[in-house]
Amino acid sequence: MAAAKGPVAIGSSIPNSIAAEGPKVVVSEENGEMADIQDKEVSMEGLCSISTYDQWTPLSVSGQLPKPRYKHGAAVVQQKMYVFGGNHNGRYLGDIQVLDFKTLSWSKLEAKSQAEPSESAGAVPFSACAGHSVIQWGNKILCLAGHTREPAESLSVKEFDPQTCTWSTLRTYGRSPSSRGGQSVTLVGDTLVVFGGEGHGRSLLNDLHILDLETMTWDEFETTGTPPSPRSEHAAACFAERYLLILGGGSHSTCFSDLHLLDTQTMEWSRPKQQGVTPEPRAGHAGVTIGEYWFITGGGNSRKGVSDTLVLNMSTYEWSVLTDLEARAPPTSEGSSLVMYTINGENFLVSFGGYSGRYSNQAYALKASLKPSVPSEQINEAESNGFAPISVAENSSRKVIFEIEELKDVKELHLVRDQLSIEQTRASKLENEISEIQERLQKMDTLEKEFESLRSELDSTVSEEEASSGNQTHRSRGFWRWNG
Repeated sequence: MAAAKGPVAIGSSIPNSIAAEGPKVVVSEENGEMADIQDKEVSMEGLCSISTYDQWTPLSVSGQLPKPRYKHGAAVVQQKMYVFGGNHNGRYLGDIQVLDFKTLSWSKLEAKSQAEPSESAGAVPFSACAGHSVIQWGNKILCLAGHTREPAESLSVKEFDPQTCTWSTLRTYGRSPSSRGGQSVTLVGDTLVVFGGEGHGRSLLNDLHILDLETMTWDEFETTGTPPSPRSEHAAACFAERYLLILGGGSHSTCFSDLHLLDTQTMEWSRPKQQGVTPEPRAGHAGVTIGEYWFITGGGNSRKGVSDTLVLNMSTYEWSVLTDLEARAPPTSEGSSLVMYTINGENFLVSFGGYSGRYSNQAYALKASLKPSVPSEQINEAESNGFAPISVAENSSRKVIFEIEELKDVKELHLVRDQLSIEQTRASKLENEISEIQERLQKMDTLEKEFESLRSELDSTVSEEEASSGNQTHRSRGFWRWNG
């Protein structure tokens, strides 16, 4: 695949400096009401006021807060984060909310359709939806798929222009993927790679489709190797503009913790050997990349919400725990959004919304240090010599990724997680067997219907022959006399 000519991945942006501002800051309560306070540090410096690394900090913001939501989409263009749609209490949302990183203030946009589209198939406003994918493409934002009140047959590609605040539906060529929600859409060079999701009738998918953004043509490539099992609400990332990574997600009966790799040059699936901590099964998590690091936060499984924020070194496939939170504490929520924003060379992750027993409309930020985790061998050697590793000493004011006293429980934790992985594999096999049985039952139903049809035709034929023989009795009495 060709290299990108300017676009950047979702959530990334050109470093920007924040001008000094002094607005009145508003902090929301849990019930959605707002109370005025004055926070000179945050209001004067915005995200730059966050001095602690690798810890989530709630943002004090001004303006009318968006409605709480999850399964929305978010992307950063220049100095603003745009939030599209989502779900609240089973209701699809169709609004566009904007968080200005310069002033840390929220506002709502009233978008309109493009009056005279030049290269679009139609000018359709953003429809209320959830589970869609939002991608930054240059100074515009692409929106794909998602669950809506009136689902379409095929997946459409819409474009939002922040400068003109207009929507348009782009004309694509080739065979478009079927409509779906909970899929992953990843920018790889100048193409979009769509994987999996949940289609009509809650059918889970693991198909792969690629959209060339230069020709706007869809292609469905044949792959080798073993692809991920059908799933939705997983996370995906691109590394080195060549490799697609898929993490976790869920089926109707279980959540996954597996990591899959697709080489987009050879179109071969593989399972890389992972190192470090073992990720818990999760679905509904969010991810964003900074260089060779992939940050994962939020999500949950059938037992609980996942409270740790993980980081994967995509060069070595080593997982580390960046930070941990209390249960149900944002941004551990399922269906939250996660973007990256760079200010004066510092990288910030910004999480918004989600669901963890209740819907959230809070924004949290984390200042990423991008420091590699301390290998356990170094920690053990340092402990035996009575010294702390140098990297730990240098970052004594920061939260250490691995607390030394927790290392004793790692083996037990790994044993439990391995057992859970075995049980999940068994559940997945059972699910496949049930699917095969259902297919066989459907075939049996079809055969039974065909048999009934043939029997009816046979009965009809026999009746006709009997009627015909009755009309010819006078010619065949000899036969009936000797053979009757």
